[in-house]
Amino acid sequence: MVTVLRPLSTSELLDRTFHLYRNNFLVFLGIAAIPQLATLVLRLWYFNSLNGTFDNRFSGSALAINFVSYVAIEISAAATVFAVSSIHLDRPITVGSAFAGAKSSMVRVLLITLAVSIAAGIGLIFLIIPGIYLWLMWSLAIPVTVIEGGGLNISTTRSKYLTRGSRGRIFVICLLIAILVWVVSVIFQIPLMFLVVALRGHIERAGANIFVASSIGTFLSTSLVGPLLTIALTLIYYDQRVRKEGFDLQLMMATLQPGSESAAAAAATPNS
Repeated sequence: MVTVLRPLSTSELLDRTFHLYRNNFLVFLGIAAIPQLATLVLRLWYFNSLNGTFDNRFSGSALAINFVSYVAIEISAAATVFAVSSIHLDRPITVGSAFAGAKSSMVRVLLITLAVSIAAGIGLIFLIIPGIYLWLMWSLAIPVTVIEGGGLNISTTRSKYLTRGSRGRIFVICLLIAILVWVVSVIFQIPLMFLVVALRGHIERAGANIFVASSIGTFLSTSLVGPLLTIALTLIYYDQRVRKEGFDLQLMMATLQPGSESAAAAAATPNS
């Protein structure tokens, strides 16, 4: 039976975000952790290549690690969008099927995220408010490109349309989730403070241990709470389609037609 869709309030969207995450915890954990595992291995290899000493100087290896981390995050985001879409529409999903379903959109996700980040980043550098506004305007570009297809121009244009009139609400939801993610990250980093105190007489070794512990802490926190913002944005995408396009009615009518499964799938992806 297809999920009954209707316009959701801000509190309902947050509740639905955590409900989906909690009820499908292992799926979202796997989607986030598997790509991040490559980043963790590379960071620990980089540390080991420095003969056990902490060195934060710029190098080609550090640049490669940052690039792999970026790719890992975006691969997870694409798979998370696909998983949320499937779960939200009452379709079965596994970690493997999420990656497989999002595979065709991953390059687009990488390029769109990079372009949006650069544009919003430039706005933040010169004027903070325009940068935030640009990000909010294009905040649904990734769900759009994964679910509907389309490149940078199509995805950002559609995101601009879908977010119109709701950017304040999107800001509040994203801010609350960002605060939660930050709190969880801090909790995982607290042991580092004790480590620094315990090894304050051995600064070089303390730095090395902090690097290792920080890498592991980042991996754990990213794996555990990293999917939340993407889940929320995907649910907002569907909520905006319900509000602006009557998506709930489209889906209901599609399920009543012969061959309802294929009809519903077609209704889930607009031609625009």
